[in-house]
Amino acid sequence: ATVAISGLQLTGATGVSFGGTPATSFTVNSDTSITAVAPAGSGVVDVTVTGPNGTSPKGVTARYSYLSGYRLVAADGGVFSYGNAPFYGSTGGMRLNAPIVGMASTPDGAGYWLVAADGGVFAYGDAAFYGSTGGMHLNAPIVGMAPSPNGFGYWLVAADGGVFAFGSAEFHGSTGGMHLTAPLVGMARVPDGGGYWLVAADGGVFSYGDAIFHGSLGGTALRAPAVSLTPVNPFGGGYWIVTADGGVFALGNAVDYGSLSGLVLNRPVVGATATPDGTGYWLTGADGGVFAFGSATYAGSTGGLQLNAPIVGVSGT
Repeated sequence: ATVAISGLQLTGATGVSFGGTPATSFTVNSDTSITAVAPAGSGVVDVTVTGPNGTSPKGVTARYSYLSGYRLVAADGGVFSYGNAPFYGSTGGMRLNAPIVGMASTPDGAGYWLVAADGGVFAYGDAAFYGSTGGMHLNAPIVGMAPSPNGFGYWLVAADGGVFAFGSAEFHGSTGGMHLTAPLVGMARVPDGGGYWLVAADGGVFSYGDAIFHGSLGGTALRAPAVSLTPVNPFGGGYWIVTADGGVFALGNAVDYGSLSGLVLNRPVVGATATPDGTGYWLTGADGGVFAFGSATYAGSTGGLQLNAPIVGVSGT
């Protein structure tokens, strides 16, 4: 898989290793960016870069996961893990002040956060808690979240486009206070964390920081509302907008690998997530049905199971 590595003083790098094994190949893009091809491996490993000033220290700020899979989350916080995505806990069975509306995985896939409509955040595995809007008076409910690249923070977004940054996540702007033609439904960050996109139910896209605008569906007559924006990882040169009927719209350098448009679905699509190298994606419905396209492989679903609450999101590893 191709991996984007962000850091400082990367110019002149002479080696990149994954768990002690040299990268298959690598390219120094700038002083802050390297693109490398990971060698064969397993588990979660440290990524180190060797250059004129020595070798970068090992640690959780530079790790790569060979885990491949996805997790579904329900409105009651029940978490369902498939493939090589481990289960670390859930709020299923807990009394919540507000329903869960989304989840995000840590960069190494060894943990995740759940977020509720009131902005309450629940951390599992190697995900740490950095704050929440739980207990705050919000002008609109929280509808989604995105993790910072190093896993030491996250952003929350509300239906009015208000953005709340915690930990290492930096605030780059919001639509809070703007008059929107449709409510916001989600957000996604660029690979280096220097910006993010917000997406509205009408497919309108708002770019902040160094996030590049690659187009939107605003003004397009959609058969169903947009439910998510998924960037092409790890480069961020484009994104997919997915609608509730399973329609997939590829913008920028995103490739259309297929969609559910025109099919009769048991329940509407509620989210999407991309494979680590951006050559495929999974869509999931409110019943937990999972649909794999491109290089994404099907590893299971809750379709056909009796759920205590509908599925509201999906996150890949």
